[in-house]
Amino acid sequence: MATMWNFLCVVNANLFNSSSPFLPLRINSNSNLRFRFRRATITSMCVPEDDVVVVGYGMTTVDFLATVDSFPNPDDKVRTTSFKVQGGGNAGNALTCAARLGLKPKLISKVGDDSQGHAIINELQRDAVDTSFVLVSKGGSSAFSYVLIDNQTKTRTSIYTPAHPPMMPDDQSQSTLLSAFDEARLVYFDGLTTNTALFIAQEAARNKIPILVEAETAKEGMDELLKLADFAVCSARFPKAWTHASSIPSALVYMLLKLPNIKFVIVTLGEDGCLMLERSAKEVADTKEEDIDCFFKSLYERKDDSLAVPTCISSVKYCGF
Repeated sequence: MATMWNFLCVVNANLFNSSSPFLPLRINSNSNLRFRFRRATITSMCVPEDDVVVVGYGMTTVDFLATVDSFPNPDDKVRTTSFKVQGGGNAGNALTCAARLGLKPKLISKVGDDSQGHAIINELQRDAVDTSFVLVSKGGSSAFSYVLIDNQTKTRTSIYTPAHPPMMPDDQSQSTLLSAFDEARLVYFDGLTTNTALFIAQEAARNKIPILVEAETAKEGMDELLKLADFAVCSARFPKAWTHASSIPSALVYMLLKLPNIKFVIVTLGEDGCLMLERSAKEVADTKEEDIDCFFKSLYERKDDSLAVPTCISSVKYCGF
């Protein structure tokens, strides 16, 4: 399964709030992130506490992964260079990574009672993910994806078939959710099914449990979900699409301005790593307003492309745009 190790580790950092109209923003740019180096390097810097309970709600699937030399043209026939079948889905991936980091994840999701649903649950259980809150729909079908991996461009194209029937708010009682939330330090949402996510997030907020939302696409219900969030992790496309800002750094500033509960927002940038803006209440004397795009460019120019391990370039600034 794919990983979200950076995001979960960042949650363990010291976070601050600010009500100032000119937000002091901590800008953190990670570069050269490659999966094979993440585990050894990041876990050595940020070791989670024992027995930390993390609850996640969202999609878990079976992925059919086919690698080809190059993406086919319409009506082409191509041969795969490799093929794998494994668990996937944003929530399944995130909680698998949490388990491998030593946390205690609980998954709230729904699968069918088909062979794929049983395979999903078995794989999660092998990774020590608590699946006691995963509903199994009698006669239902589990979610799955065909993933075509282009070896030439190093990109992937995913064709997703959702589970049926979908999970609905009344599928989980309030008492069941309270049981899932027992000792939870964080509730994660993949942002894909917002109606049910909102119901669960409202319960988490009432119980004062921090909420992390993964925002891939701007969709109905995402605004309300983000308003409840303490942390947001975005795809490269989401910030500009959601804010209509002219650049990603400006969009992240807008997000912190529009979402006063958010403590930090991260955008993933593929091979360029990720960019994080963190709200800080720390007062900085003799500061001047600085253009966010120019400041980001100056940070980006400091990265060392010769390094093969994750690197962190950080600063604290008052930023304008």
